[in-house]
Amino acid sequence: MKLTAKAFLFDLNGTMIDDMGYHVKAWYDILNNDLQAGLSWDEVKVQMYGKNDELLVRVFGEDRFTKAEMAGLSVEKERRYQKAYFPDLKLIDGLQELLDYAKRENIPCAVCSAAIPFNINFVLDNLNIRSYFKTIVSADDVAVSKPHPETFLKAASFLGIDPKDCIVFEDA
Repeated sequence: MKLTAKAFLFDLNGTMIDDMGYHVKAWYDILNNDLQAGLSWDEVKVQMYGKNDELLVRVFGEDRFTKAEMAGLSVEKERRYQKAYFPDLKLIDGLQELLDYAKRENIPCAVCSAAIPFNINFVLDNLNIRSYFKTIVSADDVAVSKPHPETFLKAASFLGIDPKDCIVFEDA
């Protein structure tokens, strides 16, 4: 069967890799042990969307941290996540075959993630899959993070493909 899509747009976390539990664990540790938020596992889990600074604002309010403090907390959270997840880092079942199909059929692919480049690079480089993607749109590249469509629209634009001709792979 031949697909008629002109581009594939991939979310990263929870779609290309199964790592969401590791993000929850890292945030749980930061929020409760470092910042004394007193949140349950489930309360942390429902906050797991968007940019890291957006999560901190949702939990603590707009005036609790400076931009620099939020950036520092974000990097520390990602370091903890990467250290815990690295031994289990792998693509979800079937994705390698889909990426190979896209390459054979000259279907351009993009990573469209609310993750920061630090985490996107961690995945692409450690799995040696960067060459499959013609563009990457990260949290740093958009004004409004997902679930807002800006991330996907920007990726389609960078690829020069009309969004209606793209297939989006997303877990949200």
